[in-house]
Amino acid sequence: MARYGMVIDTKKCVGCADCVVACKTENNVPDGYCRDWIVEDVRGAFPDLHMEIRSERCNHCENAPCVRCCPTGASYTDEDYGVVLVDKDLCTGCKACIASCPYDARYVHPEGYVDKCTFCMHRVREGLDPACVAVCPTKCMYFGDLDDANSEVSKLIRSRPNHALIPEAGTKPKIFYLL
Repeated sequence: MARYGMVIDTKKCVGCADCVVACKTENNVPDGYCRDWIVEDVRGAFPDLHMEIRSERCNHCENAPCVRCCPTGASYTDEDYGVVLVDKDLCTGCKACIASCPYDARYVHPEGYVDKCTFCMHRVREGLDPACVAVCPTKCMYFGDLDDANSEVSKLIRSRPNHALIPEAGTKPKIFYLL
């Protein structure tokens, strides 16, 4: 089994939202909903401010509370790629997964099931990058196997300081932001 994840270079991201549009288009996300979004995080006090622009989505956690709390097994971890997915045919729309996600990465699709980022697994299985990675004009997004020491994502994580979101939640997210 692989352990796929993403690395996003916050020094390259300009917040253009091409990733958001590509995701909505590729995955037929209904108007008013999104699987990924742009955040501008400003920290510090003037004049010592730091701003980080980042693309956020489901973190495809290793210790995913959404998978543990799902009463029907609709939320599950893919055995081949280690990606958290939702089987819409098993989902009852109970929202337990939404309540358990510290990243606010899920929504109820108008058809009644819970939806979220899938890392475009339909593309990945064909050897392609997720749509968000493929269209990024600044090439700030990287996708690959975190367990492969020679993968670009693994090399980037080793090469620069980075962080994951809400590490204190204990979810072991698989999206890393380069500083």
